[in-house]
Amino acid sequence: MISVEEARQRVLAGVAPLSAEQVAVSQALGRVLAEDIVARVTQPPIAVSAMDGYAVRAADVAAVPAVLAVVGHVPAGGAFDRRLGPGEAVRIFTGAPVPEGADAIVIQEDTEAAGSKVTVKEAARSGRYVRPAGLDFRAGDVGIRAGRRLTARDIGLAAAMNVPWLKVHRRPRVAILATGDEVVMPGTSIGRSQIVCSNGLSLAAAVAAVGGEPIDLGIAADNREALTAMAAGARGADMLVTTGGASVGEHDLIREVLGEAGLAIDFWQIAMRPGKPLIFGRIHGVPMLGLPGNPVSTLVCSTIFLVPALEKMQGLTPSRGPARTAALARALDANDGRQDYLRATLTNGPDGSLLATPFDKQDSSMLATLAHADCLVVRPPRAPAAKAGDRVEIVPFPAGPSGI
Repeated sequence: MISVEEARQRVLAGVAPLSAEQVAVSQALGRVLAEDIVARVTQPPIAVSAMDGYAVRAADVAAVPAVLAVVGHVPAGGAFDRRLGPGEAVRIFTGAPVPEGADAIVIQEDTEAAGSKVTVKEAARSGRYVRPAGLDFRAGDVGIRAGRRLTARDIGLAAAMNVPWLKVHRRPRVAILATGDEVVMPGTSIGRSQIVCSNGLSLAAAVAAVGGEPIDLGIAADNREALTAMAAGARGADMLVTTGGASVGEHDLIREVLGEAGLAIDFWQIAMRPGKPLIFGRIHGVPMLGLPGNPVSTLVCSTIFLVPALEKMQGLTPSRGPARTAALARALDANDGRQDYLRATLTNGPDGSLLATPFDKQDSSMLATLAHADCLVVRPPRAPAAKAGDRVEIVPFPAGPSGI
């Protein structure tokens, strides 16, 4: 068996960023940039008013009250076609271009209008409430660097920069194949020795959550013909992920049958729990990840191995392992030779510190505890017994649809 870190590095070495494609900015949310976004315009293109009020010369309102002649009216999108002279003001609105000769805006609350005159009651220094040309960005500025997953804020910036099309990495197309005579799809009739298959749906959701496109190949029965036929559906995909059939039982056929079909195995079996029987290799040039059949093992292994692989394929820097710590809320026994990932809840202690409480039962078939968990507590191989209050590494589960 190899370590979790070695397995992770070998999985990442076996995948590469996918090619770029061009998409409309309106369709780019969540995609990963393959090329910098460069502004095609300057924003604002000219000096504009930041407030409703009057455009003035600061020198004319240095001493107040000051009475000025109102010589024009400029709404957003309008213009004043001559230079502002001494003792003059122009009624102006937010976003309107500042007239030539004006260098300050007096907000309307600080004025009193009477016919063609306006009395300015508060002084305004030069530049007050004026947005200079290029305040936000200038043509040629790099607004967003390649390698970023685009947010709603990024979409707004790209649109404001007048960039209608973006180069993004392709979404990884991930073929998902569940195996086993004992599993059936949700909603179908369940025999006495059968269980509902959750792995295919949870894996598809995990792939979609990280930006990939899941391809459900269905459930292959535990025989050579069915497995060979259904695995052929992975041709043209960017990755094949199987679940079940990766252990050592006589009905666990993934290694044997796919090996005959061209699977070259990089490694099999990892010193971790849950998830020891995990396969990684290539079949017909396509990376293949064979996950254990227990539902918890499937999703824990997806978190540790599949997610960073799909991130790399989209041009992202793969997320690392544990990046946070928490204090244990209860004691834990010493660990054995496998790296352990314990489902746990997170709460805040009286002092605001983060507390992790592992569930008492950690059986890899118990999906309910995984659904209710906030994180995984990481226990390194041969970790000594830990008492309440000891710091431990955790893998937090992101909230909402963006995480597993």
